[in-house]
Amino acid sequence: MNTSVTPQHSNGPRPRPVLMIPLRRCGSHALRLRLNLNPRFYSPYPLHIVDFMPMVPLYGNLADDHAYFQLVTDVVGLQAMSMVKWPGVVFDPVEIFETIRNEPRSVHRVVWELLLQAGRRQDARVVMDKSLDSVHYADGLLSLFPNMRFVNVVRDPRAQVASMNRAIIHDFDTLLNAQTWVKAHQAASALIERFPERVLTIRYEDFLSNQEQILRKVCAFVGLDYLPHMLDVSQSHEARQISQMSALWESNCFAPIDANIDKFKQQLSEDEIRIIETLTGEYMQRYGYQPMTNGRAAIDAAALKAASARSDSARRDAWHVLEGTNFRDYVLRHQRADYLAAVRQRLERRALHAAAQTRLHRLNDLDLAAFEIQD
Repeated sequence: MNTSVTPQHSNGPRPRPVLMIPLRRCGSHALRLRLNLNPRFYSPYPLHIVDFMPMVPLYGNLADDHAYFQLVTDVVGLQAMSMVKWPGVVFDPVEIFETIRNEPRSVHRVVWELLLQAGRRQDARVVMDKSLDSVHYADGLLSLFPNMRFVNVVRDPRAQVASMNRAIIHDFDTLLNAQTWVKAHQAASALIERFPERVLTIRYEDFLSNQEQILRKVCAFVGLDYLPHMLDVSQSHEARQISQMSALWESNCFAPIDANIDKFKQQLSEDEIRIIETLTGEYMQRYGYQPMTNGRAAIDAAALKAASARSDSARRDAWHVLEGTNFRDYVLRHQRADYLAAVRQRLERRALHAAAQTRLHRLNDLDLAAFEIQD
């Protein structure tokens, strides 16, 4: 049975915030699910707030209580639309707003209030967000949480792009996804250069070859005890649940297969591998991935235009296929997309009216104690 989350001030110390970076389809679920087997660690299915970020400017001045309360309410709504629910959690946007109204205002502060409150309810020492794309907002996150740490999960870009090409959450073209890979790792590299002590970099391939060693390294970095049963993902209820919900996650309830490291050789053409190695060569050398081509693909505006057209066509086909092969996955993903579209439409309708406002609205302070759970 779902219950409201106890307000932050009524529990113990705030858990340590950790963000996994920099890009999805890197094996991040495999790590998250095993770390979640430690009772002092909390990392629910991520909100992927990156999909919400283009709308944030439409709220206007977040110093205005009306604007910020609407933002809080919409982020709480996004959490409720998550494909995988956070067990035992229902958030009250009024309580969330009152808790953080006098702190620096940001959509990231709202997201992390949800995570931290839910983590405190689980008595977690560490709370991790697996919204890897948030690496692009690392500066804002560090301004809010100076003690935040980052787990940078690197995967062979050829294998990762091959996986991205088949995921409805990404583009359906090697060139476009390779560009996305580079941008993500550029952001991660900038973060590492500025705050090397706050970032732990691990290779997914090293996790495949020695899970215990990598889990011990991550636990030590975030401040957790390593527990041997974290190696047994079959104990994870969430792993069993999500493996049935989407083809993207069907392998997460099993031990990873070493042979999949080279699966990209059957999934990509030589030309595609050359494109990836052309764009990612610097990072492949840095992280120890050996090239297979000369890495000299010709990439121009015409190639990018053709890639976008191919991807758009393949995306329409993928949604149609998904509807026929996994209707649950199709509906849940569409529900979230429809929610985001509805929020944008409402904000755009109100944007002109809000821009004409010169006075900041102020909501009356409420007694936070009234929101505490007493039973």
